Amino acid sequence: MHRRRFQMLVSRAVRKLPPQVLDSLDNVAIVIARRPTAEQLAVHGEEDGGSLLGLYEGVPLTERGATYGMVLPDRITLFQEPIEAMCRNDAEIRTEVQRTIVHEIAHHLGLGEEDLEGLGWE
Repeated sequence: MHRRRFQMLVSRAVRKLPPQVLDSLDNVAIVIARRPTAEQLAVHGEEDGGSLLGLYEGVPLTERGATYGMVLPDRITLFQEPIEAMCRNDAEIRTEVQRTIVHEIAHHLGLGEEDLEGLGWE
């Protein structure tokens, strides 16, 4: 899939989010990368980029104290090649982009992997 089309799918996925979720994304950058870097893989215990579809890097809202401020934006990265590799067609890519965005925003909101599994979002 062309990068521009993938970017459009990400933009649409973000626009579909409820207003209260969008409001929580103040100072959060959503970016696209072809694949995770070696450092991102190492930090998150992945041996290859195949299973890392997205990544939240920042301080979750639940961990911010009164002195939190004057920081660079948190970052949600979607990895285009791993998402494409696990999907068979554009419809599946669109679904996976939406799922991955929601998953990474949940981390921003303070939900961990166990919380997501409990909600059926693993």
